[in-house]
Amino acid sequence: MCSSCCNAQQEQVRRFEKVCRILDKHQHNPSRLIPILQEVQKEYRYLPEEVMAFIATSLGISPAKVYGVASFYANFALKPKGKYVIHICEGTACHVKGSGKIKDALFKKLNVTTENNTTPDMLFTVQPVSCLGACGLAPVMTVNEEVHGQVTPEAAMAIVDEIIKKERN
Repeated sequence: MCSSCCNAQQEQVRRFEKVCRILDKHQHNPSRLIPILQEVQKEYRYLPEEVMAFIATSLGISPAKVYGVASFYANFALKPKGKYVIHICEGTACHVKGSGKIKDALFKKLNVTTENNTTPDMLFTVQPVSCLGACGLAPVMTVNEEVHGQVTPEAAMAIVDEIIKKERN
């Protein structure tokens, strides 16, 4: 075998090493697909297509089944996400109290859209969501799992600025 083929195979093994450890942890059990996908997403921050195909082959199930599960559940991401995922609640209470202005301000500041919601530097992903379940704190946004209540567009900008400042240090 030529050295370039060997190098390519070694790179492939290294690339999927973490996935292999996750699969081993779950004993390559297809009934553990959801927890496997959750751990893989935690590692990569999304589910890359080639990783889902590798998982399918490793578990002896079809890639369509893996993709079907990954695309059915809203907590799985099929596109790369930023280090900081900002969810903006668009539920009734938040909407009435101005969550749309927060979303507009964040989209403008970070130069993202609903379709392209991740910054090119992979630092932020902004996702409007139906409800965050904190109506009493409306309007609400989360940064990763941290809840911020009674947010104004100015407060949202300050939160983002603080993150940027922290990341630069």
